Amino acid sequence: MSAKETSFSDRAAASAKAKQALLERAKAMSPTNDPGYAERQAARLAAAQAREARLAERKAAKIAEEKRRAEEAAIAEAARIEAARIAEEERLAAERAEADRLVALEAEQKAARDARYAARKARSGKKR
Repeated sequence: MSAKETSFSDRAAASAKAKQALLERAKAMSPTNDPGYAERQAARLAAAQAREARLAERKAAKIAEEKRRAEEAAIAEAARIEAARIAEEERLAAERAEADRLVALEAEQKAARDARYAARKARSGKKR
């Protein structure tokens, strides 16, 4: 029989035999048959767990840093508000002191004016 005279069943059997051979070769090359496979898998697993632990640690550190910054910002804001309140109180006290000084100056000027007026009236009253 030549290659062109093969029947369908012969071709199907040859195909199945080739597929079986490929399957057996693939099974033989499987990494699970390799003696170092379990060690490499264990190393990969340990590396993955260590990576996850580092990520969790970084995340916890980041959260702690954000919390610390928020607390510092709150303290700084409270200090800023307190400083603004103190500055406002000092400004108001300065305004009150200036107003008191002006009132005292006006009273002093009025007293001097009244004294001059009284002196002038006293002088003009003596002449008549």
